Amino acid sequence: MSGGPPMIISVDDHLIEPPDLFEGRMPADLVERAPRVVELGEGKQAWEYEDNFYANVGLNAVIGRPKEEWSMEPARFEEMRPGCYDIDERIKDMDAGGLWASVCFPSLIAGFCGAVFARSKDPELGLACMRAWNRWHIEYWAGTYPDRIIPTQLTWLLDPEIAAAEVRSNAELGFKAVSFAEIPAKLGLPSVHSRQWEPFWTACEETETVVCLHTGSSGWAPIPSPDPPFELFPTRFPASSLVAAADWLWSGVSQRHPGLKIAMSEGGIGWVAMLADRADYVLDHSASGQESRRWQGDLRPSEILARNFWFCTIDDPSSVNAVIDLMGPDHIMVECDYPHADSTWPATQAAAESNFGHLGPEVMAKVTYANAAALFRHPLPPGVA
Repeated sequence: MSGGPPMIISVDDHLIEPPDLFEGRMPADLVERAPRVVELGEGKQAWEYEDNFYANVGLNAVIGRPKEEWSMEPARFEEMRPGCYDIDERIKDMDAGGLWASVCFPSLIAGFCGAVFARSKDPELGLACMRAWNRWHIEYWAGTYPDRIIPTQLTWLLDPEIAAAEVRSNAELGFKAVSFAEIPAKLGLPSVHSRQWEPFWTACEETETVVCLHTGSSGWAPIPSPDPPFELFPTRFPASSLVAAADWLWSGVSQRHPGLKIAMSEGGIGWVAMLADRADYVLDHSASGQESRRWQGDLRPSEILARNFWFCTIDDPSSVNAVIDLMGPDHIMVECDYPHADSTWPATQAAAESNFGHLGPEVMAKVTYANAAALFRHPLPPGVA
């Protein structure tokens, strides 16, 4: 691709689940207990599920609104840009921002990885809600414009065998990715160091399903002070991804499953070179005497990162060259983060040109769309290689 603004595949955007998501998608005996949007009074709305309320927080859906109107207050659907929850309007907004395709993560009623459903008091109900969410996603959100949305599923976090079966059946339906907890132990689940997840890793590897680890999906954050300003929370996103990637790196999952594809979502890339350097150094020093935990295989940690992990960036241009020098340009991707407050939309193409234009057209094309298309096995427009 040459000349003109760069085409974009964003590997981290979000959708806001519409009020009718569960209609016609739940078992008959569970219809009345499905999540539903209710009025809270004082003009506020929220999802109600098992006597709990999940509001659509304002900063999660402020795209297109002036900054003076941004807040953490719950947002009504009519206050949001329709592209948050209406796929026809989302495609119009993608066209306006130069986005060819998008990976869309859930919002608060599901949690970024389906953790809300996994915490259900009634596991049968939670499993049915998870499946209804996936059905809505593949039928409506991705199915309406299959060339524009990369199908991304939730899975059942409480049982790795069921999770594996879901991944296999969903792969046959066209799902290319699964949103998983970046640190499952923080949700009270088996850690990535546990062998209990082996059926799930195997299913993802065999179906080429990309395991997406979205920052914050486990509800944990490295927040050092009890009273920080809000700005600290988005500032620490890269630190959260570093911790998660290090956990996965030393777990041995990638050595046992060399074909597993792991995408770090909304974590930036500034930490990648540092982690690679540090992990290699630790292998040669601190870990050298720990026979029971000796690194398995011939590849070094930095080489595992370069083989099994993909990274996405929205705003750290000073780190791009360092990561490319370390592992080449094939595992860096971009995100738009529509409709969150830190989204680059509608200036996503301009941001990409500013951040990656110095790399030259061939490398910039890899970063802005080609790497993502290859990872998620997603079609490109006719005539684009």
